[in-house]
Amino acid sequence: MIIGSLSENKKIEKRVAITPDVIKKYKQLGLEVYISKDYAIHLGISDNEYENEGANIKSDEEIILKSHAILQMNILDDENLKKLKQDQILVGVLNPYLNEKKLKDTQKKNINCFSLELLPRITRAQSMDILSSQANLAGYKAVIDSFAYYQKAIPMMMTAAGTISAAKVLVVGAGVAGLQAIATAKRMGAIVFATDVRIASKEQVESLGGKFLTVEGSENLETEGGYAKETTEDFKKKQEELLKETLKKIDIVICTALIPGKKAPTIIKKNMIEVMQNGSVIYDLAASQGGNAEFTKVDEIVDINGVKIMGEANILNRLPVSASNLYSKNIFNFINNLFNKEKKTFEINLEDEIIEKTRIK
Repeated sequence: MIIGSLSENKKIEKRVAITPDVIKKYKQLGLEVYISKDYAIHLGISDNEYENEGANIKSDEEIILKSHAILQMNILDDENLKKLKQDQILVGVLNPYLNEKKLKDTQKKNINCFSLELLPRITRAQSMDILSSQANLAGYKAVIDSFAYYQKAIPMMMTAAGTISAAKVLVVGAGVAGLQAIATAKRMGAIVFATDVRIASKEQVESLGGKFLTVEGSENLETEGGYAKETTEDFKKKQEELLKETLKKIDIVICTALIPGKKAPTIIKKNMIEVMQNGSVIYDLAASQGGNAEFTKVDEIVDINGVKIMGEANILNRLPVSASNLYSKNIFNFINNLFNKEKKTFEINLEDEIIEKTRIK
């Protein structure tokens, strides 16, 4: 059987679904690997490196025609989606909330689509968890980039000429990205605060050296899957009061708060930004889903009274090698679970929670 992967649109996506180091693992399962010409040349990986590991360089037409499963970072473009055949498998970050119509059209052709961001939070799925692997890198990169735009030193420095105070960082949302942001900022010498509606995250924040900020009398607003729930109006009002007071002394804000399948909550509002110090920086990792800060614009730096607000559609386009290495292992582990080793075929067992939850219905 054959798995294939087409080149992504490199203007908007630099990550790839298959890296050379996983090809031997696919071969051990008995799978042939087809990829497009110059598939990862932009990452410094030549076609020869893929061929040396056992991959085959093919045209996009042949990949779609002969592959039993197609592995991508994002959903295929409209033209290639139309070429998919009955019973083919498409695996990637398909974003069913944004691409609902496209995916419904593929369903009519009995194409089996699996969206990896829908993986259940169970132990057996941890090695496939693309949200965690990619969010870790995003949290790290957001700190590095925001520090680069902040025009002062980050750690406390004591010199003969005087002392430079450590920068104060607030991380909004203490999920995977937020916790990595806390750890990275702390390692670089910042004083770190964090807030999250999930009280359960308090211990994790404090274990990394951060100070946890919480609304007095708040309850644990967490779903069974470990994600944040939407908050009540009373909670939002109390949270706004706490944040407005805190932001007066904060130099850098890293926003990471997301609600799966919905617009990101607007947490940092105009009246809060107005009390921040001139020269402060807000990095909004939720930019592509509406943003946690009121003035966030995707792929733009907005200046509000000297406060820089930044957010990118895809921050991992600037860490594509590391991100691809992790993603390719995640997707291999998913295929390994989907492939029946005895029968040497793909088996869509809907009694398997991993397969059932990720399959687009």
